[in-house]
Amino acid sequence: MMAAKQLVVVVSGPGGVGKSTIVDALILRDSSLWLSRSWTTRARRPGEAQDAYIFSTRQGFETRLAAGGFLESTEFLGNLYGTPTPNAPEGHDIVLEIEVDGASQVKRLNPDALLLFVLPPSRDEQRARLLGRGDQDQKVDQRLKKAEDEEPIGRALADYVLVNDDLAETVDEMLGLINRERAKRVG
Repeated sequence: MMAAKQLVVVVSGPGGVGKSTIVDALILRDSSLWLSRSWTTRARRPGEAQDAYIFSTRQGFETRLAAGGFLESTEFLGNLYGTPTPNAPEGHDIVLEIEVDGASQVKRLNPDALLLFVLPPSRDEQRARLLGRGDQDQKVDQRLKKAEDEEPIGRALADYVLVNDDLAETVDEMLGLINRERAKRVG
């Protein structure tokens, strides 16, 4: 369960904006951040880290879902995605790396969550990133269409909107926002 003093940081945005890369860098730079690893029923992409998600069968996912084991969940392109109910170690703030639908669910459950919405520098760059990670053309087109639909929703939900055109700058900016939020909660 989430402790009252724990900050919940939601890093959200459409596919191909660099959420995983950003979150990995955040966790490396700030040892008091803890990532709640999401579950998915999709297959692992070629070259994708084995711990990018907890890869599950549809039956295993649905069993956990029925037992109330997810903070948020959604279906996209025929696959299920979900964030297990976080159980961060004492003294750690929670980071959730999730899509816009999940971010909306988390904000409803926890209005104090810090929602950082990430955008790509351009649709062309987003397309290149999606193709570069091994997505098929048809899925890339579906993800880009979904990104166009999600962007206004994500902007409206977000506490801050960031454009990931330079990874180091984006991570620095996020860490600054997280530290500012921590300072507000202590005072």
